[in-house]
Amino acid sequence: MTAPVGGALWGRAEQQDFRSRVRGCLLGGAIGDALGAAVEFASLDEIREQHGPDGADDYVPAYGRRGAITDDTQLTMFTVDGLIRAHVRRDTGAWHPPTDVHAAYRRWFTTQHEWGPDERRAGDGWLAREEWLYARRSPGRSSLSGLGDAVMGTVDKPKNPESSSCAAVVRSAPFGLLVGWEPQLVFQLGVECAAQTDGHPTAILAAGAFAAIVHGLVRGEGLDASVQKALVQLATRPGHEDTTEALKKAVGTVRQGMPSPERVESLGEGWSAHEALAIGVYCALVAEDMRHGLLLSVNHGGDSDSTAAVCGSLLGTLHGETALPPAWLAELEGRATMLELADDFAMEMTQGPALHGPADSAHIWLTRYPRT
Repeated sequence: MTAPVGGALWGRAEQQDFRSRVRGCLLGGAIGDALGAAVEFASLDEIREQHGPDGADDYVPAYGRRGAITDDTQLTMFTVDGLIRAHVRRDTGAWHPPTDVHAAYRRWFTTQHEWGPDERRAGDGWLAREEWLYARRSPGRSSLSGLGDAVMGTVDKPKNPESSSCAAVVRSAPFGLLVGWEPQLVFQLGVECAAQTDGHPTAILAAGAFAAIVHGLVRGEGLDASVQKALVQLATRPGHEDTTEALKKAVGTVRQGMPSPERVESLGEGWSAHEALAIGVYCALVAEDMRHGLLLSVNHGGDSDSTAAVCGSLLGTLHGETALPPAWLAELEGRATMLELADDFAMEMTQGPALHGPADSAHIWLTRYPRT
């Protein structure tokens, strides 16, 4: 992968807006994930039977607590960690972000098989030492099998080439936050990193499209315009038909009347990559506010945590952290860690050379994000 073209001159206002969007993206996605964690395997009838005719309207305890995240958010956090490490390592002349993201996903894989962080293991950085991330939260089979060895899947030789699961899509929002990159490079990075676990064209192209849509939002474009630009990029890719059709259907469903769970279900169940993307995009397009969009993306018979994570990432990027419902934010598992990670990402993207340059303070940043 070539280095990104262009860049940005960051004033204080621009830095604050960017940080707000980064926080909104990560925390919004995590809130959606937590809202859907307990109902993802329930049918719409079962959800209504348990929570009333309007469905679930708050966190439902999962994994022993309210506001619990799943593997979707865990992997999204390690995506961010990998991207920071890639930019830090660029100082050494090494520049291949998919390799750094893959290394981060392998650190996540370790959290799924060990009891807690190993202080003896060099190069892990701070995120892999967060003990709460060692909880196993129903990780997808393709994620576990794809990351089970050190061989990195590529577009030419992907892992799990028959898998079109939504796992790679949901974790791909952070690629879109690379605001200084050109759109085609953001799309390509999403594609290349998806191939590390889910190699079907539908999975990798849906991941690239999701990254491209987030990228448009963080650059200040509207959601509909960002979707249309992603469709233009999709059209040049072999095997794009499923993802293109799903996104077009999501946009078309907006014009069919008032949003409802039944309209959401007309887009699929969300287990497949293109369906999860379509449902998340539709719910974000019709959302009256963050709460409305997230609850719509949760209350359907399907992969509720993944579809709501996609919707939450989109709305959080679009509106920033101040749009996040305070009560849900307060109970969100790992909120402090996510805030720290989001702010580190924003600093790396806006002030990177100063953070790991020749100054004496650089050792602090390089301890958090080692070059190894």
